[in-house]
Amino acid sequence: MRSVKKGPFIDDHLMKAILAMNAKNEKKIHKTWSRRSTITPEMVGHTIAVHNGKKFIPVYLTENMVGHKLGEFAPTRIFKGHSAAGSKDKAVLPAGPPTPGGGGGPAGAGGGGAPAPAPPKAS
Repeated sequence: MRSVKKGPFIDDHLMKAILAMNAKNEKKIHKTWSRRSTITPEMVGHTIAVHNGKKFIPVYLTENMVGHKLGEFAPTRIFKGHSAAGSKDKAVLPAGPPTPGGGGGPAGAGGGGAPAPAPPKAS
């Protein structure tokens, strides 16, 4: 947590680029590695490409982002799900004919209210 007395931290090269774009009234994407810089009101409306360690992630800055860090909007890790080993722990419903009326099971299971047709009888 940074002291209020010190003010927000913004890398000088990034602030110079934003102020130059504001002076020229231009909206171009600016690439930066400065994930530690705080978003200020002067930056709102610009698109900044923030490096996540592998590639640059374009981040359009809005008023709601003021006070946050640039790195918060360019994730460095990608969650691909938990391992398949945990899937064995899930309970498996027993296979059988659906109950009449659709009750007795989780939502979406059991036929939806219409009874299943009777199988043909062998003579």
